[in-house]
Amino acid sequence: MTRYLLSVHSSPDQARAPMSDEEMRQSHQRLGALEREMESAGAWVFSGRLHDPGTATVVRVAGDDVLTTDGPFVESKEHLGGFYIIEAEDLDAALEWAAKVTTVIQAPIEVRPFAGFADKPQPAPGA
Repeated sequence: MTRYLLSVHSSPDQARAPMSDEEMRQSHQRLGALEREMESAGAWVFSGRLHDPGTATVVRVAGDDVLTTDGPFVESKEHLGGFYIIEAEDLDAALEWAAKVTTVIQAPIEVRPFAGFADKPQPAPGA
């Protein structure tokens, strides 16, 4: 099995109309059902929704200093709004899950395989 990142992207210029309380309840029900389906199929590993990009802090090295700045890493029209980490037999299976997610949340999904993964930190070489 390969792990894939299904990243949910949103764009301020493609904002959806506000949902009524009933629409929000139905949306949460559909998403919960999908997540239970993913879990029962053994695909769901982890997921999370993120706050708006304005809440981000970027940490970087500049010479010998570590600097922090407010805001997202890059200025762009789209930003990461949330993600799923799933396990799938192959890219086609991962794309099937992404199709289900995008149908429920009505936002684009980027699918990328992990280059490698570990459930625990790896020891240093030679350790």
